[in-house]
Amino acid sequence: MAHHAADLAHKNLLNVFGERDPETRATVIREVYAENVTFADPEEVVVGWDALDSKAQRLLDEAPGFVFRPVGEVRIVDNLTYLAWAFGPEGVPPVATGADISIVENGRITHLYTMLDPAPGSEKPA
Repeated sequence: MAHHAADLAHKNLLNVFGERDPETRATVIREVYAENVTFADPEEVVVGWDALDSKAQRLLDEAPGFVFRPVGEVRIVDNLTYLAWAFGPEGVPPVATGADISIVENGRITHLYTMLDPAPGSEKPA
């Protein structure tokens, strides 16, 4: 189970949210996620394959030339995965960093949450 969950976490990041070819991305979406997958990030919550596909396309359209890179290993507890990532142009410091947290049931991601790290200098003093 752990190996499969780690594989799903990487496919989510690289082969869905990092995939610029719509046909390839659509195929992977149907392999990786439950049909009624719920995705939440700080901007919105979307449900289902088509909505997730549209979300990934919008993100990629807004950031031409940007790529996702995993940061560290996938961490797994029971059916929950955590994968930190960086996003930006290849070969330069990332523009954004964060993590994807997913819940895996029956071999597919059923819930996906994206947490964004604060931009440098935006943290409020304690």
